[in-house]
Amino acid sequence: MKIYTKTGDKGQTSLFGGTRVPKYHLRIEAYGTVDELNSYIGLIRDQKIDDYTSHILIKIQNELFTLGAMLATPPDKKVLKSGKERLNIHQINTNSVQLLEVEIDNMNEELPPMTHFVLPGGHTTVSFCHIARCICRRAERIVAQLSDESTVDTQILIYLNRLSDFLFVLARKLTKDNNAQEIRWIPEKIK
Repeated sequence: MKIYTKTGDKGQTSLFGGTRVPKYHLRIEAYGTVDELNSYIGLIRDQKIDDYTSHILIKIQNELFTLGAMLATPPDKKVLKSGKERLNIHQINTNSVQLLEVEIDNMNEELPPMTHFVLPGGHTTVSFCHIARCICRRAERIVAQLSDESTVDTQILIYLNRLSDFLFVLARKLTKDNNAQEIRWIPEKIK
């Protein structure tokens, strides 16, 4: 597979199915942001974390590639002329979302209850997790905008919403695992 094709040299790229669009197209922005998120999750996985969490993060990274492929397929190109689904791979679905919910619940059982918002930071791994959470929220906002303009599978929005929750709880778990301090946000009162 050749890495450079030169087909994007004039600021255009192809969606899955061949439709050419500008590289700033909202659909490209959506799956490009998901790709950025995937890279940050890889960075979290490269830290000193437990094997189980690493395994779950690999599953999430695979799901994000699938999610990106779903976003890269415009609604009018989802089905081939033969009637067969163009994107012949596992799709993000309720099981994908349920996995995140189970993991969130399991981590939460081991954590002290939240009484305040917490400031991001305390340990490098925790900070990477918060950055990934913020990128996930940005991806969710972009996909929400795209869904206002075009058809987007509703499971994609649900998955991104749940994934940002997962990343927040994971940051709390990693704070605990690394014996870092969770700093509560306590707003200053006006004097």
